[in-house]
Amino acid sequence: MTSSIVKTVIFTILVPGTVAVVIPRNIAWDATAPTLYSSIGFLPLALGVAIYLWCAWDFATAGQGTPAPVDAPKRLVVRGLYRFVRNPMYVGVLLILLGESLAFRSTRILIYAALVFVFFNLFVLLYEEPALKRKFGASYEEYLNKVPRWIPRGGNR
Repeated sequence: MTSSIVKTVIFTILVPGTVAVVIPRNIAWDATAPTLYSSIGFLPLALGVAIYLWCAWDFATAGQGTPAPVDAPKRLVVRGLYRFVRNPMYVGVLLILLGESLAFRSTRILIYAALVFVFFNLFVLLYEEPALKRKFGASYEEYLNKVPRWIPRGGNR
C-alpha cells in the first residue's frame, strides 16, 4: 500500500498538477487578480482538490493501484465518491479548472476546461471503460448499470 501511495503522489504532481496548475498558469494571459466576487471560484477549486485527493487515496488503499493507466488499481474501487459517479477524479480536476477560471476571471481557462472535459470523456469512452470491462468483467458491467458516468443522481449508495 505504501508504494501505491508514493506512486500516486508522484503521478498527482506530474499529471493533474500539469493539467490543473502548470497549463492554466501558462495560458491564462487574460487572468486578473481575484476580486471579492470572483473569490467565489476558490470554493469549486477547493472542492475539486478534496475530491481528487479522496479518490486518489481510495485508488491507492482500496484499489491497490494508482490513477495512472499503466498502474491502475488491481481491485475495482466502488466506495467513497465512486458510489455516486464513475469518474469523480476527473470531476475534481474539472472543478479545479472551473474554480480557477472564476477566481481569476479567465475565459481562456474556461475554454481549456471545456477542452479537457472533451478529452476526459473521449478517454473514458474509448479506453478506460473498455479496459475496465475486460479487467473486471461482470462486476464492472453491474457498476456501469448502477452508477452514472459524470453527474450523480439521487439514490446511489
